Amino acid sequence: MTSVTAARSEPNLSAVATALMKGVVYRDTAPVVWQQLVALQPQVQDYVAVIGLVAVVDESEGYAFLRSRPEPDPGSDEPAIPRLVARRALSFPVSLLLALLRKKLVEADASSADSRLVLTRDQILEMLVMFLPTRSNEARLVDLVDSHIGKVVELGFLRKVGDKPPEYEVRRILKAFVDAQWLADLDERLAAYHSSLAADDDIYADDGGQP
Repeated sequence: MTSVTAARSEPNLSAVATALMKGVVYRDTAPVVWQQLVALQPQVQDYVAVIGLVAVVDESEGYAFLRSRPEPDPGSDEPAIPRLVARRALSFPVSLLLALLRKKLVEADASSADSRLVLTRDQILEMLVMFLPTRSNEARLVDLVDSHIGKVVELGFLRKVGDKPPEYEVRRILKAFVDAQWLADLDERLAAYHSSLAADDDIYADDGGQP
């Protein structure tokens, strides 16, 4: 029995690579895969490099994901590899929500020892309300916020953890996509967002546009 258990716990490169191909691997939700990933990091990097990918593993924050290898410099003899990880075009409000959530993470890290940041829908609504079209009625406003939250959940940056009231955990992988420099320029970006709103109140009607 002991030998069977030991065999089952041996790191499995194929299983780890498959998990990464399917999406983000989190330490808290997939502890077995995470342990194997940490043990097999060099092998995983070599495995995915063959198809032009890089495994980003943040052991301190507890997440890992795949991203495309940086494109070679112009004039380089290194051949370009077609992207396997597609770029996603995000709408203006979803981009804004990601920036505000990232700022909340920074504030939470500075003021609390708790590594988890959980927000209610009302708290997220309060964050966004100053940027939403003023002519929207309250019901429409909630529908808009719910649609934007749903998109961020789909992207993997929020995880629903409660229903009454609706609560969402901000996933720390967001730090890998909204970096410190981007955050430092947030005030300037928010001013641009205000200008965009003044130019086009209908920007919130469709989640398919560019940020």
